[in-house]
Amino acid sequence: MTIMRKITMTAISSVMMASSVFAADGLVDQIRKPTFDALNGKTVVFVPMSMSFDLPEGWAAVMQREADKHGYKLDIRDANWSTDTGTRAITQAITEKPDIIIVQNFDVASYARTLKRAQDQGIKVIQVNMGSSYQTDAFVGADWYGIGKHAANRMLEVCGKSKGKSGKIAIVEGPATAAASVYQLNGISETLRGTDDIMIVSSQTADWDQSKARGITQTVIQQHPDLCGIIGFWDVMDAGTGAAILESKKDIYLITSGGGNKTACQGIENNVFSEVVSYDAKGQGRDINSAISILLQSKSLAGDQKFALYSPNKIITKSNLTADSCWDLDKLKETNK
Repeated sequence: MTIMRKITMTAISSVMMASSVFAADGLVDQIRKPTFDALNGKTVVFVPMSMSFDLPEGWAAVMQREADKHGYKLDIRDANWSTDTGTRAITQAITEKPDIIIVQNFDVASYARTLKRAQDQGIKVIQVNMGSSYQTDAFVGADWYGIGKHAANRMLEVCGKSKGKSGKIAIVEGPATAAASVYQLNGISETLRGTDDIMIVSSQTADWDQSKARGITQTVIQQHPDLCGIIGFWDVMDAGTGAAILESKKDIYLITSGGGNKTACQGIENNVFSEVVSYDAKGQGRDINSAISILLQSKSLAGDQKFALYSPNKIITKSNLTADSCWDLDKLKETNK
């Protein structure tokens, strides 16, 4: 037998022996235990704007499932629509030194100094959906600029003068300093800059309030009977916008965005919305869990690394609406029982 043949036969024999061992006992995943050990026993504090609506409830349901699975504590501290309450909650959490603080900002400024203080104290910070002007370890949420750009392009397609329409559109914003407002407006303005195909006849803040959105829309329709479209900044608020359109009996295209709860699909079915850009809060919950896992495993200090996980957009219209286009909060909560 030649030397080369002996070497080949020895290699084959070794592989066969190794394969038989794998078949009998499997192969140890060397990274699994240190990964799970990095999560077990840790503390994560979540400070949402309020636990009274679908987005934080959906995120919390998905986060709680992962916390239970991996043995870390999820502590929810409801800001209850108050920046003062939220600031106190974050400040108190800083004194307790959790491993991670997760925050849904009211606007781009209110929490900025407090979030910096948390990182200065060695606490890693994740911002969810509504970002601050101060960038922390991670952002998970909607690409507001991209949503604004999409909405503006849709208005060009649906309402542009070149399409034989009036070209008149309105915008119903959230609070003027909220990330969802300022970044969407930037996407809209940059997309429409330099074109006379579209004219924005009204851009007003409804502060996430359905009643305000309805009142604003009623007035704008009265002032501009040939209004062609409206860009709204949140589907829950824009239930009021859509109600005003239905009340007017006019053909006005309403595009809005939201977390993709079943009420969004019901709005499409009932002609309250023409189009919803869903950033899928259920999927965002998984992305938040991924950010938690990455930061807890990382040996870097708070503030040393910064990354963003932008949510993919799902466009929902009556033409593509299916049974699974939206998620159900009640069913999501049931999976944790």
